[in-house]
Amino acid sequence: MLSGILCGIFQSNYIPHFEVKPSPEKTALRISLLVSVVSLGLKLSGFWLTSSTTAMSDAAESIIHLLAVSFVYYGLLLSTKPADDKHLYGHERVEFLSVGIEGAVIILAGITIIYQAVNDYLYGHNLRELINGAYLIGSAGLINLALGSYLVTVGRREGNMIVVSNGKHTLTDVWTSAGSVATLLIIQFTDFVLLDSIVAGLLAFFIMYEGFKLLSYSVDGLMDSRDPEIDRLIRQELSKDLPGGMIEVHNLRHRTTGSTTWIELHAVFEKQLDLETAHNDATSLEKRLIDAVTGDVIVTIHLEPEGHHEEVHDLLKDADQERPLEDFI
Repeated sequence: MLSGILCGIFQSNYIPHFEVKPSPEKTALRISLLVSVVSLGLKLSGFWLTSSTTAMSDAAESIIHLLAVSFVYYGLLLSTKPADDKHLYGHERVEFLSVGIEGAVIILAGITIIYQAVNDYLYGHNLRELINGAYLIGSAGLINLALGSYLVTVGRREGNMIVVSNGKHTLTDVWTSAGSVATLLIIQFTDFVLLDSIVAGLLAFFIMYEGFKLLSYSVDGLMDSRDPEIDRLIRQELSKDLPGGMIEVHNLRHRTTGSTTWIELHAVFEKQLDLETAHNDATSLEKRLIDAVTGDVIVTIHLEPEGHHEEVHDLLKDADQERPLEDFI
């Protein structure tokens, strides 16, 4: 019977599914790696032809992007590994580290571009072959537009922020390429060489802003910040009629890592309810929560008897490892 001081722990037997076969996310990042190499080659060719700071900044951003994609791909491979004896909660949190590093290197690229733009403004530089350079950089931009759109689509469909962030970074690259092409064409027809340094600096601030957003997402994830949409779905489900002899729920906590959401809560049951019935009611609520949230869901429910919540939890408020259980119960 659920009487006296009964604090049962009910833990879900649901185990999230981890992919062992090639996934759409992995395929997307492999394509991203290959296409990024092609795009970088075009941009470097454009820089060598023109000696433009704007073209150089675009190429430098692509170099860092290629390095970031490589790390992100490794992060995705690691994140899909199942839990093991050392990593009992799996490896999905590496997603936040991967996204954070990508954001950091974008910011680093922006600082480097600003430095070079200021240097060129102070000491000047010679530009050449602007039209041919614009063709090469424009081609790279179109390639990245198709790639970025593809990555964002796959990432959102599969619910994978690693792929989404990589796609957004690629689309950011499109804007830098468009700015570079426009700058080269304007200089070609107006001979306004100073514009090269001005546009390079503006592009640097733009990509730094994009990097800051990715870095912010990474920090929120590593700090287990609440996902507003998932919180809404969980609370919406808990606001409905509770199953069987369950009276109320409280102490709700949840966090989402990768495609897995972990939910913990306390459930209060009618005082004379037997443990098997309470367990079945908890199972029913668990299934409802799994159905309510997208992705893999792991639910842990702490069972409590009616009317004893404060007394039960106050017993252990001063507990430490030096005192025996008999001092409390």
